[in-house]
Amino acid sequence: MKITHVEPIHLRLPDVNERCDVSQETLVVKVHTDAGIVGIGEVDSSAHVAKAIIEAPVSDKICRGLTECVLGEDPFEVDRLIHQMYEGTIYFGRQGAVIQAMSGIEIALWDIVGKATERPVYQLLGGAFRKKLGAYASILFGDTPAETERVGRELAEQGYRAMKFGWGPMGQSEESDLAHVQAARRGIGNDVELMVDAGLCWDTATALRRARQFEPFHLTWLEEPLHPDNLQGYARLTSQSPIRIAAGEEICDEKEFRQMMDVGGIDVVQVDVTRVGGLARSKRIGWDSYERHRLCVNHSYKTGINIAASLHFVAALPNSQYFEYCVEQGALRQTLTRQRFPVLDGQISVPEEPGLGIDLDEKVVESYRVG
Repeated sequence: MKITHVEPIHLRLPDVNERCDVSQETLVVKVHTDAGIVGIGEVDSSAHVAKAIIEAPVSDKICRGLTECVLGEDPFEVDRLIHQMYEGTIYFGRQGAVIQAMSGIEIALWDIVGKATERPVYQLLGGAFRKKLGAYASILFGDTPAETERVGRELAEQGYRAMKFGWGPMGQSEESDLAHVQAARRGIGNDVELMVDAGLCWDTATALRRARQFEPFHLTWLEEPLHPDNLQGYARLTSQSPIRIAAGEEICDEKEFRQMMDVGGIDVVQVDVTRVGGLARSKRIGWDSYERHRLCVNHSYKTGINIAASLHFVAALPNSQYFEYCVEQGALRQTLTRQRFPVLDGQISVPEEPGLGIDLDEKVVESYRVG
């Protein structure tokens, strides 16, 4: 079997705003083969930039688009093709958008292998430690504390046993920060787990102050309170915080994850399969976190493609029990895949179908395709 074509498809909702809701657009990647099997992947990045990285022509041996790195190759040779994409783009890559763009192709390769062997991807990754995970509803804070409370109450009524509120008004003022977290806890009640994503909004001293102020609200973790480059700040924060500190969604590099654990001391390692180069690299990061006795969770705020790939990833780890489940209501998040991945009794199940176990709704693809 050989790769015959890589097709990056930019999808975007008609109205996109500056809310930190990355489900408003996405880059879907289809990898076609001469056997008629098509793999599906997704990229969480700037869709325009990632598409250009995939489609770029050859400039020289170490400066070429990702398609040029994999065309004509055997899709079963996943590790070698990851290496080939990394080395083929090293002149302009090594970090950031290039690694993110690699994710879409790499995930599609696993989908191809699973479909060809009629096995779900989690089996190809080494087998499932669990087939169901606790899904926490992930949503942005409301514009006001009253809206945050209302959203929390509605999600609790839907049966979620854990919720995360993030970004939005965090960092505007001490009064606002405390009011929103208090409102979230009031809305969801005391029997539902609560996580807070601060969205990189504080300096180290403020983050430590907030961690102490949030302690009465019994947070499961406080996520990304600091800029990802502030390693010393994370080290100071994690050594003194009464709440577990989570981070990782801004990181694409395996070595940087190890630094964030070994220097920054984070307790919860958040890996996005559509940002770190795909499933194989995610698995390595996950096992690195296991060896350091840290909790590893997915970051997922895209479509059903990311949800499916992330389910296979976290299922194949011994140190993962939570699953980030984006509850944004945009059409790409809710309808791009025919599979809806329902949360029942607070849990989400890992797909058992071959490959990722998903099918795209091609009508939705055509409705939101750019160009």
